[in-house]
Formats: sequence, C-alpha cells, structure tokens
Amino acid sequence: MSDELNNSDADFEINQAALDYHANPRPGKISVEVSKSTQTQRDLALAYTPGVAEPVRRIVADPQAAYRYTAKGNLVAVITDGSAVLGLGDVGALAGKPVMEGKGVLFKHFAGIDVFDLEVNAKRPQEFIETVTCIAPTFGGINLEDIAAPHCFEIEQALIEQLDIPVFHDDQHGTAIIIAAGLLNALELQGKQLDTARIVVLGAGAAGIAAVRLLIAMGAHRDNFLVLDRDGVIHIARKNLNPYKFGVAVETEARTLEDAMRGADVFIGVSGPDLVSPTMLASMAERPIVFALSNPVPEIRPETAIRVRDDLIMATGRSDYPNQVNNVLGFPFIFRGALDVRASQINEDMQIAAVHALKDLTHQPVPQAVLDAYDLDELAFGPGYILPKPLDPRLKDAVAPAVARAAIESGVSRAAWPADYPDLGA
Repeated sequence: MSDELNNSDADFEINQAALDYHANPRPGKISVEVSKSTQTQRDLALAYTPGVAEPVRRIVADPQAAYRYTAKGNLVAVITDGSAVLGLGDVGALAGKPVMEGKGVLFKHFAGIDVFDLEVNAKRPQEFIETVTCIAPTFGGINLEDIAAPHCFEIEQALIEQLDIPVFHDDQHGTAIIIAAGLLNALELQGKQLDTARIVVLGAGAAGIAAVRLLIAMGAHRDNFLVLDRDGVIHIARKNLNPYKFGVAVETEARTLEDAMRGADVFIGVSGPDLVSPTMLASMAERPIVFALSNPVPEIRPETAIRVRDDLIMATGRSDYPNQVNNVLGFPFIFRGALDVRASQINEDMQIAAVHALKDLTHQPVPQAVLDAYDLDELAFGPGYILPKPLDPRLKDAVAPAVARAAIESGVSRAAWPADYPDLGA
C-alpha cells in the first residue's frame, strides 16, 4: 500500500521529514537500556543467576518489594487497540504503534518515566480487559490511549476495579483536565462563574463526556450543559442513547448546534473541522469562551472567530495559536506524582488537584527560559495566556507534587511523601 501524501509542498516536506525521523538512524523512537553495570563476571552474577534469586524471594514474601528491586515503580504501559488513533480513526493496533512510541517519548522527556508501548489486537472490550489484566504486574501504571468510545469507558472502569495500580485513559481525563484548567482561568478573565455558565460541548466521545463529568465534579451545574453528537443535542427524549450519553442528557427544546449556541457562555469543541459558523458564534452571550479543539482544523478558525467577536477568549488544539490545549501539560506529571507515592489509582481528587496546579501556574511570572523557548518578549496571565506552555520547566514541580498530595490525602497512596519533593504540607 503506497503512502498517501497531501498535495502541497509544505505537507509533502513535513510528511517526508516525519518518515525520515522515524526511520533513521534506527527505526522507531524508543529503546530499552540496561541501567546497571555489566562489565564483570560478578556484575552478571548479580544481574541474573545466582544473584537474582534473592530479590525474587523478597518479592514472594512482600509483593511491594517489587517497587524496590525492579523497574516496576517507574514503568508505565501505554496501551491501545488502534480503534481511534489521532484523527485517523480505526487504523488497527499495529498502525497505532508510532503514536504509542511517541507517547513514550513524552513520558520520558518530560517526567523521566519509562514506557513499554503495547498494541493489542482485540475487537471486544473483554478481550482487551483480560489482556491488560494479565500483564499488569509488570507495570506501575497503565495509560490507555486511542481507544474509541463507548468501549473506552467500559475498558477503563473495569481495569480500575480489577487492578491495584493507576489506570488512566488520557483521551478522556487528560484532555478534560487541561480543558478545565484553561476554562477556570478564562471564566475568571471574562468575569463569569463555573456554577452559572451555560456550556455547549460539541462531541460526545471520550473527551467530551469526560470534560462534562469533571466540570460537574468541580461545581458546574448539570442542567447548564448542552452536549451534542452527530444527531444533535443529547436530550432525555432521544431514543437508543448508550449509558454514557444518557448520563449527559438534559431536558431541553434545543435540537441543533445553532439552537445550543444561542446565549451560551462557553463552547467546547472536540469534534471536527469548521462546524461552527460565524452566525452561531455571534449568537453567544457577551464575553464568550471558545475552545475549538478539533485538530488540525478547529471547529471555527481563530481568524474568523476574532473578526466576529472581539470580546472572546479562544483556545485551540494547535501549537501555532495562543492557548493550546495540549495533554502533555498533564499526563507525564500526573503519572509522576501517582508513581512517586505508589498510588493505587488516579482518582477524581488527584485530577482536580492537577487542574488547580495548572491553573495557578499560569498566574505566576513566566521564566525567561520559557520566553526564549517560544521566542517571546513577554507573556503574562491574560486572554492570550490561560494555560502554561508545554516547555515550561516548572510543570513537573507544580503538578506532580499536587497530585501526590491529593493521593495521600484521599487515601490511595502506599508510600510516604518523597524526600525530593517540596514541603507542601503532606
């Protein structure tokens, strides 16, 4: 099957550069390296037989000893079935491997976490659940990735219930956490409150439903949401709604996106390109907030949105516009905090702690290193800066300790406050 490249020279150049990057000088983006000396016969005797028998015996006596004598405590599995890979859809497990390797690169680069990427051929959720359950002892945490809704909800919930290590579907909760952090800042700037804001969510997949759930947990009113899928507004009179969509259904006369947008304070798009018209945007309430997160083409393009409404705050999923909603702001540091206190799960308290850590970081003076990385003269909290930049070196020290503290306070940690963490009153 030949590669299908876009027509423009720019697209051809980036596609070819990406292929070269992945292929050379050795295929792939990650590798496994030995972390102990293997220079002498004694080294090998300690690494394998006979020396390895003693840590085995210690782990038999106390399974928690695996965190001391193996790499388990700093090893995360990034696992997919390939059913919802980026914007490419159901490409299958094998074709999802470059993305899973890429996730491993981000875990390692930003948080020093090792990753094994696993691509699972499983057409039924139960097959996937059984596979992950069987291999889970290897890992300190499980990052589910690119699994289509509604199966992703069933898979994650089953694994959380069955395993004693963190299970986190980043397409759900990672996206929701970044949306929530940016939205809290945008609401503050626009003089609005989460508990009274009228919020439209276009897209009822993993990210959309998770965002609604998290925002409700943080104080948004359930009846102030209008969630839409391909068939329009999800209302209680609709037939054949799955349990996850029924959970966001409301009683309303609104049926279309045009209906929903009228008078709305907030629009969150996790759907597809160019679905919001200038007329729809113009009908929103004063000082609207627009998170058009379809990537690479947003639900409404920033240039168009700004022409229509000069009083809006806007975020996208793209790095070439201000206010990028990027999951890398969250998942490496959320897992770092969870692993460092041996959390048994990443619960709602930990997710909300991550939201507030990201929100608060944006209010702090921006270091010169960040300005240099983005070739900026200045950057300060305001309509064009409601989320930290991905290359901000303070993210690890802000988010990971907040998540760790929430794990301890909510009773899901199995280790004390790490000695190298700042004193945050743990």
